[in-house]
Amino acid sequence: MKILVIGLSITSSWGNGHATTFRSLLKSFAKRGHSILFLERDVSYYAQNRDLPQADFCEIKLYKNTTDLKTRFSENIKNADAVMVGSYVYEGVLINELVFSLAKGVKMFYDIDTPVTLNKIANEDFQYIKPQQIKEFDIYLSFSGGPILDFIMEEYKAPSAKALYCSVDTDLYFPKERKKTWKMGYLGTYSADRQLTVEELLNKPAKLKKELSFLVAGPQYPENYDWAENVERISHLPPQKHNDFYNSQQYTLNVTRENMIKAGFSPSVRLFEAAACATPVISDYWSGLESFFEIGTEILIAENSADVLTHWKNISEKQSMEIGQKAREKILKKHTSSVRAKELEEYINTVFSTPQKI
Repeated sequence: MKILVIGLSITSSWGNGHATTFRSLLKSFAKRGHSILFLERDVSYYAQNRDLPQADFCEIKLYKNTTDLKTRFSENIKNADAVMVGSYVYEGVLINELVFSLAKGVKMFYDIDTPVTLNKIANEDFQYIKPQQIKEFDIYLSFSGGPILDFIMEEYKAPSAKALYCSVDTDLYFPKERKKTWKMGYLGTYSADRQLTVEELLNKPAKLKKELSFLVAGPQYPENYDWAENVERISHLPPQKHNDFYNSQQYTLNVTRENMIKAGFSPSVRLFEAAACATPVISDYWSGLESFFEIGTEILIAENSADVLTHWKNISEKQSMEIGQKAREKILKKHTSSVRAKELEEYINTVFSTPQKI
């Protein structure tokens, strides 16, 4: 089939998790024999940080604004077997209406920020989708699963709401022999609601364990933040360096956004990437986490710095390696980009098989 995607970004992973999500999913979707056109708004902050200007698995085109998108790509939207609009797309409300007026194939909204989206709608902040538009999409694909899917169908009359969780490209994320430079690392763009947890679970232990080394990678952190002296900072870590990053730590930290914690069933792509590298993960807790990893044997949970220090004290190197390996085995079974691409294909084909599509 021919699929057209209008997304926040696939060319730049700077300051967003959308790019790596689209790359892993669409790469595997293309391997299943489909052709893909990805349309991305040309903005300066991504233009300055493009780590994938073009791809061999899909065609990438940039547009200047919504008028430019309509002028140049209306025929592509009409002729696509499926059109996917992603969350956080600038002028998304207008773009949704354009898709509704033109698309003849399956219309999908891929919400990579589901709890944030629903919170915005509740506050009448219609940044990229209006509540009445939800029912116009054939499928509402969500980064969050669990009860939130029923809510989307019941409250907003979505014909179908399905979980399409993030995934990991195992060609890029895998165990590698590397010196364990850091006791623990964290990868994530700064956000105020996560920083208290990063402080408690990484920076505070670092101040207590001055003989150990730590790393925090990601943009937009305050310049004057009081990091421990043994915490190394990298402002931007491109995806091609992620594998070495994870394989150079004894543990990696996963911290979840507040909205994602409230919603539950909202795994981070960083969580899957670390696990694919067989790096043991220490994470905060959220409802549904145990449906992805078995707590204690595939992932470790910490509420405070004391929990982190207890894990380091009580878990041997052999045990931590076993935790990482078991997590990787779970990833290979359920959360690779190949698994996710097959799910997407099945969702689209289900719509094709319904009476209104015959």
